[in-house]
Amino acid sequence: MTAPLLLADYATALPELVRPWQPLPEPTQPGAQPPEHVAVNEALASKLGVDLGWVRSRAGLNVLGARAILPGSTPVAQAYAGHQFGGFSPLLGDGRAVLLGELRDGAGRLRDLALKGSGRTTFARGGDGRAVLGPVLREYLMGEAMHALGIPTTRALTAITTGDRVFRDGIMQPGAVLARVAASHLRVGTFEVVARSMEPEASAALLPRLVTYAVRRHYPDLAGSDAEALGLLDAVVAAQAELIARWSSVGFVHGVMNTDNTTISGETIDYGPCAWLETYDEDAVFSSIDTGGRYRFGYQASIGLWNLSRLGECLLPLIDDDPERAVAGATGVLETFAGRYRDHYLALMADKLGLARDSAQAGPVVMTLLESMAAARADYTLTLRRLADYLRGDEAPDIPGVEHDWLGRWTAILPAGRAETAAAMDAVNPLYVPRNHLVDAALTAAGDGDLAPFERLLAGVSEPYAVRPGLDDLAAPAPPGFTERHVTYCGT
Repeated sequence: MTAPLLLADYATALPELVRPWQPLPEPTQPGAQPPEHVAVNEALASKLGVDLGWVRSRAGLNVLGARAILPGSTPVAQAYAGHQFGGFSPLLGDGRAVLLGELRDGAGRLRDLALKGSGRTTFARGGDGRAVLGPVLREYLMGEAMHALGIPTTRALTAITTGDRVFRDGIMQPGAVLARVAASHLRVGTFEVVARSMEPEASAALLPRLVTYAVRRHYPDLAGSDAEALGLLDAVVAAQAELIARWSSVGFVHGVMNTDNTTISGETIDYGPCAWLETYDEDAVFSSIDTGGRYRFGYQASIGLWNLSRLGECLLPLIDDDPERAVAGATGVLETFAGRYRDHYLALMADKLGLARDSAQAGPVVMTLLESMAAARADYTLTLRRLADYLRGDEAPDIPGVEHDWLGRWTAILPAGRAETAAAMDAVNPLYVPRNHLVDAALTAAGDGDLAPFERLLAGVSEPYAVRPGLDDLAAPAPPGFTERHVTYCGT
């Protein structure tokens, strides 16, 4: 049994942006239980080169459950700012999270190992810094679903109950801690706290070091370039354009696209109020706090550009000494976002319909289908799967939202070989996604001590493409009326 070697790469490089952290105290509530593993991601542990024996040991349980510090490590809470629903908050930071340190995975790449629900920090802003089991399992589940779909994402290594209870939503609920792995936790808000919240002299000294760190960490080919800051902006624009296109292609609604949840790496982060489309609806909003629909499904690309523009503003002093040239340079990069997003999205959708990516007719065929699906309130995930079934021989398909005229247009531009095309479509159109009613049911059961529904749903979304006996209910739409009243919350 070998404990992992945790580096302090970020804390050493940018000490101005971190604060020390102390573990949770031992629970003193009557009836408190010892901490316990609820979920362990064995595949991720293997990829990271982390000894599963240590993860499952009492020592690993204490470290990953926020009760102890790994000897030789330097756990810290990170400072960042952020635009939240368009309004700027000059100092946010890890109020209920801690960066334990960095690991080198099997490929030699640095990966952050962090905890969520690990207690109060300097940035807790009056909160208790804790998390409860349901939101922790939601983030675990969503990260694994996104990973299985090939979408860049943070992932959970473990979910651990702390043995005590935490007051949330008027009741005491099981406390829990999530161990999260990320390419890094650098975000647009990290740059905002330096560029917008610090005194000018401190900002001028720290911003170049932050840019250099971000480039070295994520885009090393840019290191040492005369246009390092502009190159970083371009790389992040490219990464976010592809990421949000992937969200759109599978019907994922992030729910809280603040700048502090926009990563420099291009990974999906923060699965609090996220949800999945049932019926195709560009105005879909599920978040309890998004009362104005700012982060609705069809507006995610626009918000992505808005967030990236805030990053561009932060980098202006390093892009060029002349303010006009700096603005022109940043604007030129930001103006590439729309085209990059569109190209990625249409390519993904062409794949989902079995079309050649370079077909001039693919775009109109995709958009017409989406319009028909929206008008018919058709199930997004199932419609795409049923189109492949049609190619396998159903000559009179009953597919809501799919008109016979459209079928003729679509099949006329398909490549030869319907069976092969159907198989290729099934390989990119998931059958099992974390449907909102299934997630709610699984998390409710887990809170009552029954993990079986969670584990079954996790197994389904971890292998989302192939039909598996006994999982028919995981592919079925929500009961009537559920989607219209479904609400998600910022639980972690």
